[in-house]
Amino acid sequence: MAIEVKIPAVGESITSGVVSVWHKKSGEFVNEGEPLFTLETDKVSTEIVAEKGGLLETNVPEGQEVKIGEVVATIDDSKQPGAKKVSEPKKVEKPQEKRKEAQPEKKPAVAAGADCGVPESPSPARTLSPAVRRVVEEEELEPEKIRGTGMGGRLTKADVLASAKNRKSVGGTVTPPETTAPSPTAVQPSPDGRFIRKKMSPLRRKIAQQLVMAQHTAAILTTFNECDMSAVQELRRSKQDEFTKKNGVKLGLMSFFIKACVEALKALPVVNGRIEDDDFIQNNFYDIGVAVGTQRGLVVPVVRDADKKSFAELERAIADFAARAREGKLKIEDLQGGTFTITNGGVYGSLFATPILNPPQSGILGMHKIVPRPMAVDGNVEVRQMMYLALSYDHRAIDGKEAVTFLIKVKECIEDPKKLPLDF
Repeated sequence: MAIEVKIPAVGESITSGVVSVWHKKSGEFVNEGEPLFTLETDKVSTEIVAEKGGLLETNVPEGQEVKIGEVVATIDDSKQPGAKKVSEPKKVEKPQEKRKEAQPEKKPAVAAGADCGVPESPSPARTLSPAVRRVVEEEELEPEKIRGTGMGGRLTKADVLASAKNRKSVGGTVTPPETTAPSPTAVQPSPDGRFIRKKMSPLRRKIAQQLVMAQHTAAILTTFNECDMSAVQELRRSKQDEFTKKNGVKLGLMSFFIKACVEALKALPVVNGRIEDDDFIQNNFYDIGVAVGTQRGLVVPVVRDADKKSFAELERAIADFAARAREGKLKIEDLQGGTFTITNGGVYGSLFATPILNPPQSGILGMHKIVPRPMAVDGNVEVRQMMYLALSYDHRAIDGKEAVTFLIKVKECIEDPKKLPLDF
């Protein structure tokens, strides 16, 4: 019986995705629960597994965009995956073949690791983590030729990144067949070598579409201010050891800004809303999105009920999201339902920028690099730790007065942390 493999619903706002890679090829046997392909959306990458075991027949190629509910493959569960395994032992029954096969394995003792990797290449491919597999596919590497440093010889992300970097430094001479093989995602150098053309990753294409859509549908305006970080920095220095020892996590800056934004959202609730068709939706909860940069692009996991969380709980949530985002293990539920977003370009050294809204939200706060600058304080010039703040907002829903008042409220809470609900 042929079982249809359909694109599952992975989120309420997601209507399509891209089959970025097939982990099983057409004509291969698959086991129940085994990964079939990776579905990439504008939010996350999800591995779709087989609901039944059997013979796989694919209907769409890698890189094709598919809609939710579309049939992309069939699995014939009447075929038994073990059929091939029965015929293989019969060949080994002949003693002459046993001797012929045993001898070559013992000869190359020095290169045993390289030889063992070839016949066992199917199994490591199935056990690659999503993050490792993604790098292998994007860089078109051969995992069986890379020595793994992980537990049991498994490949780590550092292993494949180092292999890709080494190949690039050599100029591609180590693996010429890969660079010349025809592929829709292969790099295409210009005839004179002055530029190269390559396909954007599915996630990058989706991110580009979302950013352009935000610019076209919202009346985005940005207001700026500057914030004296001296009090928060001093509080972090004085409480860091005690906080870390008690909670097992460091006291960072983001928890202060989340708390400050919650206070500002309570004072200016319009910033916590969104426009939906001809209606304005006023949110009475505070789910704050925190932008996290990864090698594949920017994702925004959401801290639920941020107003009810302690500083320690906020720091744990942020650390957990950051780790899972970089490993490609975020779930679609982690990225849905935010009411306001915070992004910190300062971690990359940004001094001043205008963040773009995260639809359908109406506001996003941009943090930047902390720089010591001379400031006038009570008629005297003092060097203070300063940060520029930027609030981008949807002018259709939020007036300039409300946006400026919101940003000043955030500034006041950061410059005087006693205005925040400190619990440490």
